[in-house]
Amino acid sequence: MEKTIREQIMELAEEEYQKFSAALIPNINNVLGVRIPLLRSLAKQIVKEDWRTYLEHAEDHYFEEVMLQGIVIGYVRTDIEESLRYVADFVPKIDNWSVCDSFCVGLKITKANMPRVWEFLQPYLMSSKEYEIRFGVVMLLDYYIAEEYIDRVLECLDSINHEGYYVKMAVAWAVSICYVKLPERTMTFLKSNALDDFTYNKALQKITESYRVDQETKKMIRNMKRK
Repeated sequence: MEKTIREQIMELAEEEYQKFSAALIPNINNVLGVRIPLLRSLAKQIVKEDWRTYLEHAEDHYFEEVMLQGIVIGYVRTDIEESLRYVADFVPKIDNWSVCDSFCVGLKITKANMPRVWEFLQPYLMSSKEYEIRFGVVMLLDYYIAEEYIDRVLECLDSINHEGYYVKMAVAWAVSICYVKLPERTMTFLKSNALDDFTYNKALQKITESYRVDQETKKMIRNMKRK
């Protein structure tokens, strides 16, 4: 008898890795402990078969079950509109930073459909839900921090006003990547923005942690910290 997806996932679980993973994602308690490369291998097998039926009936009880769905959506090769329908169905399942960020980095279809995905992301960036906003922000930092989009990205980041920790951290992370890639444009933003103090200072901290920023610049950035 063919094993279910859940059975296959459970067979891949490791007790020690479960403890490690669970400690990194403190707000959830449904981690089995399966390494991401193993989930990717399983996802590749699913994509070769009837992946649409899998996504339609996939279970969400365990962290790895949700993560696997996100990986599959990133791997499938279909048109952008069908892909975005699956993305839209998946986003409400995101309840932690790990699934969010792994899902975003897997959505490589974005690169060939930049204007369409930009349009698709706007409602998420204006959402009131923590992980919907984080999804939007991480998508920006993964794909849109480039000359053509930088002004719009910074405008989006500046307009986000949400008390969620994982939103603030994502915005800070995104601002720091903006600075690393396009320092002059981002410095102008840093001198005049509507970011709350925590997010602003965290962005500065992340800039100073980058190995791509020289020591003299790091010193200047540290002096910009809000008291």
